[in-house]
Amino acid sequence: MSTMMFSSARPSERAAEPAARFVDLLAAEWIKMRSLRSTYWVLALSAVVAIAINVNAVHSDLTYIDRPHPPLPGVPPFRYDPLLHGLGSIALDVLALAAAGCGAITVFGEYATGMIRTTLAATPDRRAVITAKVALVTAITLVLGVIVSVTSFFTTNAMLASRHVGLSLHDPGCLRAVAAYALVIPVCALIGLAFGAVLRHATASIVAVVGMLFILPMLFGGERYRLLKEIGNHLPLAAQARLALNPGGHTSLGAHPATITGSWIALAAWALVSVTVAVLVVRRRDV
Repeated sequence: MSTMMFSSARPSERAAEPAARFVDLLAAEWIKMRSLRSTYWVLALSAVVAIAINVNAVHSDLTYIDRPHPPLPGVPPFRYDPLLHGLGSIALDVLALAAAGCGAITVFGEYATGMIRTTLAATPDRRAVITAKVALVTAITLVLGVIVSVTSFFTTNAMLASRHVGLSLHDPGCLRAVAAYALVIPVCALIGLAFGAVLRHATASIVAVVGMLFILPMLFGGERYRLLKEIGNHLPLAAQARLALNPGGHTSLGAHPATITGSWIALAAWALVSVTVAVLVVRRRDV
């Protein structure tokens, strides 16, 4: 009886898929963010609103600048401060909150929908995933901050040129103020990202961001206790306000003022701590 001969060749093995490159992770994160239309609409509208608030503030002051200001005893002569009004705190608060919300949603959004399981199954390296999120959020919000800061500065000072009180970017303190106004936005976004990674819940993350950026500074105001004042000086928005202070203005620093160097270090430290917290939490927690 004849026997049938079977080939002893092994079945072809499937070629191993190449590991995802960091550029691929960035592209994936960009697709996720772009698919959420609410995210970029909120960022775009917040930028427009912030610029409009700064421009309107200076436009409202034009008539006031023209009025005579008789000197008062013991009070320095009136001098309009274009940095204080052209790079206003209200506009910054609007943009900072939008950026922090954007940073938070990039993390808690995936946990809320369960998409994080797919992401980590495709890319088990959690550190690379969160690093890609950090890089994308930082880049987008930095561009947003630069647009708002530069546009507000040049537009408002062009309006003030007719009153002969406008400033140039080369004037003392102006470049520092514009840079700080732009850089604090990605810092706030990274703080939001860290809260999103820790809390993994939309409402909790947004409430935590609001408390951190806007309510916590109220607990460290006043000048009676030096320690509390120094802690308050190094909160993100307070550090930015110190860096944006006009050296030629009449704004008082009060007791225990922050230093320029200390304020820059504070902003860098907030960004570094936020990234570190996000990376550690995502790496060590289960999905």
